[in-house]
Amino acid sequence: MSRTLAEQLAGFSVGLKFDDLPAAVVHEIKRRVIDSIGCALGAWNAEPCVIARRVASTFSAERGATLLGTRHQAPLDWAAFANGCLVRYLDYNDTYLSKEPAHPSDNIPAAMAVAEVENANGRELITAIALAYEVQCRLCDAASLRSRGWDHVTYGAFSTAAAAARLMRLDAERTRHAIGIAGVASAALRQSRVGELSHWKGCAFANAARHGVFAALLARAGMTGPAPIFEGEKGFEKLVSGPLRELKLPTAEFGLPKDDFMILRTSIKFWPAEYHSQSAIEAALKLRKQINDCAEIESVLIESHDAAVDIIGSEPEKWRPTSRETADHSLPYIVAAALADGDVSAKQFDSERFTDPKLLALVQRVKVERHPELSSRYPEAVANIVTVRPRNGRAFSERVDYPRGHARNPLTDAEVEAKYHSLADSVVDRKRADTLLRWLWRLDEAREWHSLIWLLEV
Repeated sequence: MSRTLAEQLAGFSVGLKFDDLPAAVVHEIKRRVIDSIGCALGAWNAEPCVIARRVASTFSAERGATLLGTRHQAPLDWAAFANGCLVRYLDYNDTYLSKEPAHPSDNIPAAMAVAEVENANGRELITAIALAYEVQCRLCDAASLRSRGWDHVTYGAFSTAAAAARLMRLDAERTRHAIGIAGVASAALRQSRVGELSHWKGCAFANAARHGVFAALLARAGMTGPAPIFEGEKGFEKLVSGPLRELKLPTAEFGLPKDDFMILRTSIKFWPAEYHSQSAIEAALKLRKQINDCAEIESVLIESHDAAVDIIGSEPEKWRPTSRETADHSLPYIVAAALADGDVSAKQFDSERFTDPKLLALVQRVKVERHPELSSRYPEAVANIVTVRPRNGRAFSERVDYPRGHARNPLTDAEVEAKYHSLADSVVDRKRADTLLRWLWRLDEAREWHSLIWLLEV
């Protein structure tokens, strides 16, 4: 009898070794950890992150994980949640585009929390992160969740459970149970990303990660999980994802092709906004050089692919955002802000800016249309065409297929460091930020986590 998908995932989780990872993959994981820590520090004062940290701080654990930026040790699953909110909230961490888009570095704060509690070394942490990327991204390749009304974070319960089980050094049987426990209650509603968005948009994966870590804790203690979780009569495929026949999971028996690790296909964001807007931002910033006064703009046309239109360019709320979460998920607002300000940074998502009447007047002159050729190229390319038409004069356009940071147009290490410093230096002093950066570049040499925790203290 062929193995169930959960059994295959468990076998892969146990079988993957650090020595299986090419140097390029290890380096890319270090870049993602650096990027994630920068995002976490940048979100330190964000309201939902403060709330999550405050709630998590009411619980203490003798054998707990540290809440990033503090020295408080909370229960492992609570730390995974609070730290996950920090990494995700600014919508600035990495992205993977497929049938289901995702932010796979969302797995990193949960893995770091488990590594701390389990006293895992840096190589074990890197292996667990690589595993989480493999599980989540390959599930994203197999089936769309948003098309069926579910949120992409649903896959994160499986990936974080696998990573946590690996760091807890569970055998294949207990890992399978962790995957079953995580999966049976994992389905998250897509309402998190529809209409006017709330704080929960940036916290939803952290909740999935909390559940994945909790599932691994239970499985380690001997709790069994429902099976077969994917193929069962009332299982995940029938009720949530649809068929996962296209899931291409490498096996420990056959190894991994050296050029086929999923992290190599992910992209680091250059601007703090929903990923499908990145190429539109780049195009708009190029066009701004030809604009003397935004009041002279008669209209702006954004031609985009179906995913961008569906996610950030079709609902009426996107033309008049009332929250930061909606603003950074609004294609018309983001492009208007880029044209008006010549920049897209955290400042463009302050409430004073996204409620500015003059800027909102420009947003109302932005139109978003589907472009069949761009849709046919997605997700290999994430293209946008922006056309600005002045009140007097000819229209001018820019097209960008692979924005800065895309897997086909990657950031340099220096650019990753510059992004990190732009986020970290305002929270910890530059000298400590530099020391932390050097520590993270040597992540594979790490033997303990106390020095990292002290460097991160705010």
